Order: sequence, then structure tokens, then C-alpha cells
Amino acid sequence: MKKLFATSLVFFCLCAPLVSQKLLKRDGRKQFAYVLRLIPRLRGEQNWTEQDNAAVGRHFRRLQQLHKEGKLVLAGKTLDDVDESQFGVVILEVSSVEEARKIMEEDDAVRAGVMTARLFPFRVALIR
Repeated sequence: MKKLFATSLVFFCLCAPLVSQKLLKRDGRKQFAYVLRLIPRLRGEQNWTEQDNAAVGRHFRRLQQLHKEGKLVLAGKTLDDVDESQFGVVILEVSSVEEARKIMEEDDAVRAGVMTARLFPFRVALIR
């Protein structure tokens, strides 16, 4: 019984990404990533204003909403707040590049000028 369970578990782990890619193709959704970068003024914590913080709060709440809607695969950022190479990334699963671009352009942090953003076609190859 243990051997059957282990074999089934391995099979599931190997096939799950393939199944999710098939489902993705079937419903026509595509993946996109947008990379976010803080504007140089905000690399120092002392430079943040109430408006900057409010924009990032709205940005995060919108990402939470996109997650609830099944459009957000993941969102996160590097942890070095002073280095100019720091970035955030948002990976979306949506129906078109136009929808992805609209989401990126309407991102509250981008609209407020707190962050810049660049959109890329993307494909998740492996996921935990």
C-alpha cells in the first residue's frame, strides 16, 4: 500500500505542472510578469512621504484583490532596500497582453510615480 501511495504521489507531482499548463492553454489565459522598480528618491526610508506609503498600501490591496480573482500567480520583491538593483515582480495569468498592460498601468504605485514598471510575456515552468 505504501508503495502504491508513493508511486501515486510521485506521478501526481510530476504531472501536476503539465496538467496546469494544459488547463491554462484550454481556457486561453496567458502569463505575464511586470517588474517594478522604486524611483531613486525612495531608496532611503527617510524620503518616504505619507502619499508614497498610501500608494504602496493601495498597490498591495489591489494585488490581494487580483489574487482573489485568480489573476495573480505571485508577487514579491527583493529585500535590499538601498541597492539600486532591487526590484519587485508581479506574475499575472490573464486573457491578453492588453489586460496585463492595463493592470500594470493601473497599479497604484505606478500611477503615483512611486515605482516604474515594465511588462514581459512570461511562463511559469516550475512551481512548488
